[in-house]
Amino acid sequence: MADGSVVLVEIERQTLTRVGADGGSAVIARTGGGPNGAALGPGGLFYVCNNGGFAWRQEPGLLRPVAQAAGYDGGRIETVDPRSGAVRVLYDRCGGHPLRGPNDLVFDRHGGFYFTDLGKARARDRDHGGLYYALADGSRIVEVAYPILTPNGVGLSPDGRSVYVAETETARLWAFDLEAPGVARKLGFPSSHGGRLVAGLGGFQRFDSLAVTEAGNICVATLITGAITVIAPSGEVLRQVPTGDVMTTNICFGGAGRRTAFVTLSAGGRLVAMDWPEPGLELAYAG
Repeated sequence: MADGSVVLVEIERQTLTRVGADGGSAVIARTGGGPNGAALGPGGLFYVCNNGGFAWRQEPGLLRPVAQAAGYDGGRIETVDPRSGAVRVLYDRCGGHPLRGPNDLVFDRHGGFYFTDLGKARARDRDHGGLYYALADGSRIVEVAYPILTPNGVGLSPDGRSVYVAETETARLWAFDLEAPGVARKLGFPSSHGGRLVAGLGGFQRFDSLAVTEAGNICVATLITGAITVIAPSGEVLRQVPTGDVMTTNICFGGAGRRTAFVTLSAGGRLVAMDWPEPGLELAYAG
């Protein structure tokens, strides 16, 4: 934000929260369900991906989501007015298909946003996920790509011509090249959803959310390894920046010249800041 604060979601606490430059925090709104990703949008509103809620498991040094919440009643996209804390449901379905577990979102410069729906997992089955595009005024939502296995982080290339999606369970990064807002140029078989594979990681690693730099590099929060994986648009893995937290879940850029990376470390429940060697990409509705 312009005052140096960072606004983030707390999934288990069910809040949209502001963290001040001094490290103090204050609740902006209580959304219920499972607020999973947030972005600043038109009119100074926050747009929140709400996954509908998780069941949680407490382990030594770690509280982690394990399944769909017992009281789950569907996923949705919500707006939050930071002045009043008012929460409003903007979308809860696409056509005849209810949203299951909206996860992350990014605004373009055409008055709309792309968001991922990771789906929900249960004891014996799980949902397919997808990539969607919606207008900020609530008037239109379309399916861009489906099915995707656990789509999580989403971001746009600097020229706005490609949208990137990180898959959690496969640790794969996909690109969907755009012909128009919300319209992707699909590839055929063997791509299962029309996306173009950018990169995949070996070993037991999992992807979470992401951010893009001004130069176009994709910085993906990497679970288990506990790092930010930096991937060039060509697919080359440039480096991994360790964080020391196995649940490294998200990254954004701010500070002078957008050269500070703010990273959420969910195992320890921390927000940290670190210097970054290149500036982050300016978002469509910068704080």
